[in-house]
Amino acid sequence: MQELYFRELGEGQPLIILHGLLGTSDNWLTLGKKYAEYYKVYILDQRNHGQSFHDDEFSYPAMSEDLLNFMDNHNIEKPHILGHSMGGKVAMTFATEHPSRVDKLIIADIGPQSYPPHHTLIFKGLFSLDLPSLSSRKEADEKLAEYIPEFGVRQFLLKNLARSNDAFEWKMNLDVIAKEIDKVGLGLNHNSVYDGSTLFIRGGKSDYITDSDFNLIHSIFKKSKIETIEGVGHWLHAEKPEEFLNLTLDYLQNG
Repeated sequence: MQELYFRELGEGQPLIILHGLLGTSDNWLTLGKKYAEYYKVYILDQRNHGQSFHDDEFSYPAMSEDLLNFMDNHNIEKPHILGHSMGGKVAMTFATEHPSRVDKLIIADIGPQSYPPHHTLIFKGLFSLDLPSLSSRKEADEKLAEYIPEFGVRQFLLKNLARSNDAFEWKMNLDVIAKEIDKVGLGLNHNSVYDGSTLFIRGGKSDYITDSDFNLIHSIFKKSKIETIEGVGHWLHAEKPEEFLNLTLDYLQNG
C-alpha cells in the first residue's frame, strides 16, 4: 500500500482537500492556511500528481481507495471533504461508497455526470515540451503559449515542472494521465445515493454545472444545495478566494 503525499495544517476537526486534474496540494496552500484557523487541514497530492506515487492504475475507484487508506492510516474517522474538479469527483465517489466516513461534503465546479474529453490542446502543449533541451521556465511558457493562450492556465500547469540535476522533469505522471484521461470524464453511477449534507459550488462563467444538471445532482445527493459564485470560471477558488472561503466556512460552521 503506497502513501499519498500530504500537507498538514492547523488543529481541530479534520478537513481534507482534494485538488483537480494536473493540480497539486500546493494550489490549495493559501486557502488551506485560512481553513487551518478553524480546522485540522490535510491537503493531498493524489496518485500520479505532485509528490505522490506514480501508478499505471488511474481511476476514480482507485483514488477513492487511496483516500480511504489515507484516512485509516492517519486515524481520521469522519472529516469534512472538499474536492475541486477531478478531486470533487473523487470526493463524490468516496461519499457514495463510504457514506459513514464523511461529515460535510463540498464539491467545487464539477457534477456527477460524465464529461466529454476536452483537454486535447493542454496535452498537446505539455507533450510538445522537449524537457531534456529545455533551458528555462520562460522557454517552457513560450512554447506552451502556442497551444494554451491563457497565462493563468499555463502558470498552473507549469507548477508541475521540476528541475532535477540541471534538467527539467514532470512531477506528474503525464503519460499515464494522458492515456487514462477518458476515465477522468466518467460519471457516477446514476443509481448511486448519498444522504449526507453536500454543498455544490459552481462558477457563474463555467459550464461544468448547468441548470440542466440540477435534477441529477439532487437525485444522487439527497441533501444537497447548489451555490453560484458569479463572474468566475472553473478555477473559482483561485479567482475569488475570499468569496469561496466565506461561502464554504459558512456552510461548514452553520450548515
